[in-house]
Amino acid sequence: MNTIEKFYEAFARQDAEAMVLLYHDEVWFADPAFGQLKGDRAKNMWRMLIASQKGKSFKVVVSNIHCDSVSGSADWEAVYTFGSKKRKIHNKIKARFKLQDGKIISHLDEFNVHHWATQAMGFSGWLIGWTAYFKKKLRFQTNGMLDRFEKNQKSN
Repeated sequence: MNTIEKFYEAFARQDAEAMVLLYHDEVWFADPAFGQLKGDRAKNMWRMLIASQKGKSFKVVVSNIHCDSVSGSADWEAVYTFGSKKRKIHNKIKARFKLQDGKIISHLDEFNVHHWATQAMGFSGWLIGWTAYFKKKLRFQTNGMLDRFEKNQKSN
């Protein structure tokens, strides 16, 4: 099993620690929801996301995995419920990786934010989900949640 397969196998079983062990200490991660994260902050993002989904209906489906000693890619889908209205999300993501020393040093996830916002927020998401304002607000909120998660982890 290659590094990318191991990463998604751990993700599917909601094992954040197994996922972050596959990240290089100096990993760079980016996606439309969080923007750019580096090192422990990128690792903590996965810890937070997995912790928030424990015990909930959450499914990861991965396909088209390609991996060699320096790069990789995959298509993956996340199916889960979101928010107090428990709206069904089916997010389709394209991932690209760079590897160093057998670990993921760079991870870029790309998805359609407007499509996600429409699923997550209904009509209002459809109206504003494509705007720069919405994308900035989304990153502000997700990074605020990550700040609180990291602060809570340090106090435990």
